[in-house]
Amino acid sequence: MANRPFELCVVRENGSEYGLALHQQPAARRQNGSTNGHWPVVVHLWGTPLQMVMDQVLAALKEAGYRSSDLSRGRQAPFELPEEIGVRLGLLFLAVKPLRKIGRMTTISDQVQNMAGEETYYWFSKATAATTARRAQKAMRMLLAEE
Repeated sequence: MANRPFELCVVRENGSEYGLALHQQPAARRQNGSTNGHWPVVVHLWGTPLQMVMDQVLAALKEAGYRSSDLSRGRQAPFELPEEIGVRLGLLFLAVKPLRKIGRMTTISDQVQNMAGEETYYWFSKATAATTARRAQKAMRMLLAEE
């Protein structure tokens, strides 16, 4: 499990809609090998932002060894993701979640997809840090949307 520190869970909304929640295993549990306890949520995504990045979600699941047909609103088991895939998805979700303009979502989605691995880790650490998260997310969106 240590090589798969992220879980992507299907969260059922009302009716036929669903969202996705990305969970990250706490670092302390990764170091001592414990798999007990709660994994905190990094980000929830649903609605239009999820629809705009669904191609990247499906590509990430395929890269992690799942089939695209495995993703459905009735899925109970979480998708276990390797660190690099989880970091990239988390960064993508954090970047597009508050947006309303489809053009900006598409631009940012493409930019995140083309980022180097080191760059995704850097922005993910900034965008999830308790003290700098909001400012870092906003700065990242401005940079990636070229505004």
